[in-house]
Amino acid sequence: MVEDALKALADRLGWQYICLRYFNASGADESAEIGEAHDPEIHLIPLTLRAASGEIESLSIFGTDYSTKDGTCIRDYIHVNDLARAHHLAIQKLEHLKGLHAINLGSGTGASVREIINQAKEITGKEIKALEFPRRTGDGPFAVANISRAGKYLNWAPEYSLNQIISTAWKWEQQRKAVCFSESRI
Repeated sequence: MVEDALKALADRLGWQYICLRYFNASGADESAEIGEAHDPEIHLIPLTLRAASGEIESLSIFGTDYSTKDGTCIRDYIHVNDLARAHHLAIQKLEHLKGLHAINLGSGTGASVREIINQAKEITGKEIKALEFPRRTGDGPFAVANISRAGKYLNWAPEYSLNQIISTAWKWEQQRKAVCFSESRI
């Protein structure tokens, strides 16, 4: 609806704009000073890492009977620094592009829930307990970005791999836990 409203305004007022459609923004800055922390946390990668660190007892897998290679949902993950770079490029390109440009930002590939868990186990060296539950209503088996327009209009491609996304998120998670622990002792 927002894109439709923007298009109507652009047509009427001669605006130009770029809509950046994020897939699963993940990871953290390499400094571990900026990362993802929600209360309640609902995102797969942070929850997986919290299970690895022992902060939560287990991770929930919703659906193991999808028509995917391991039966779990496949989603596209993009590092927050790749998103920041895409924003910078979009701002630079905006004055040269006319009209509407909706651009998907993701990796262009996908990872299943089990692949995320296995990658996190490898990075953290920790066991991750996962409990299986039925599918959630509305969850589809596969959601991966077509990033061809990002390459065409922004000359952009993701630089961070899934391993780097999870590794930077793990570094952030360890820093976050250390700060929370030290603050609780004050």
